[in-house]
Amino acid sequence: MYRKSLFAGIIIMLGISLSPEITHAQNAYNVAVADIMILKRQKLGAIPLTKDIGADGVEVDMGGLGDRPTFDNKWATDTVRLQFLNKAKELNVELCSLAMTGFFSQSFATRPTAIQAVRDCINTMKAMNVKVAFLPMGVNSDLVKNPELRPAVVERLKIAGKMAQDAGVVIGIETALDAKGELQLLKDVGSPAIKSYFNFSNAIKNGRDLNSELKLLGKDKIIQIHCTDDDGVWLQNDPKINMLKVKEALDQMGWHGWLVIERSRDANDPKNVKKNFGANTAYVKSVFQPAK
Repeated sequence: MYRKSLFAGIIIMLGISLSPEITHAQNAYNVAVADIMILKRQKLGAIPLTKDIGADGVEVDMGGLGDRPTFDNKWATDTVRLQFLNKAKELNVELCSLAMTGFFSQSFATRPTAIQAVRDCINTMKAMNVKVAFLPMGVNSDLVKNPELRPAVVERLKIAGKMAQDAGVVIGIETALDAKGELQLLKDVGSPAIKSYFNFSNAIKNGRDLNSELKLLGKDKIIQIHCTDDDGVWLQNDPKINMLKVKEALDQMGWHGWLVIERSRDANDPKNVKKNFGANTAYVKSVFQPAK
């Protein structure tokens, strides 16, 4: 007991990250929630709340960008990071991905310090033993509305891809492009460390067939999935998503991995985090992790 305590003390003093040795590999599909959407962005409470919701894991955020050169990243503090990792290990909650949601409002294409921010995310991934990052091409890097930004996006993604590949991690991008356009973008970038982070709602709100888009991208180009629609109704009550057909499509593709729930909150009770995300998690699990 003394030796274990001494070792733990040395680890904390040195600031070495202890990643949770958690695996949900027995499931072809695992279900997570996003800490920012359950109102626990970079907070320790995200872990017990994720557990209470019934999810297998959580996508944690790098913090806001604003006018800062990089993210407001609390994980850079050793004590904060270690406390979070230890709690995740204790409660058997996996950190499935690290999100750069600051780029929803800030421009990846034109922001002078965008690559610095991505580098900081990759360094944090290594410290937390997280293998996937989420990078949205937000409103200011929308390649449908702003096609002139494409060369800058491709060039920066090439740089980000090289950094990610060297670190042994993958960056999943979300764009406004259809599957055909996103495939071409990935081809132009040409990095195995840059893949698609597919979002159900992007296909749905643009009138595209969800399952066809998934199949067109293919299993090797999709790293993770935001299993969500715009707010309004729970996923089980959403007429725009036939979740059984989605699972059938993914099964046929041979894809497996993390399904991360972002929204799909009940419009009549949108602030009830545990109720909304608990219902959606239970439903997605009933489809993708049926009782044997």
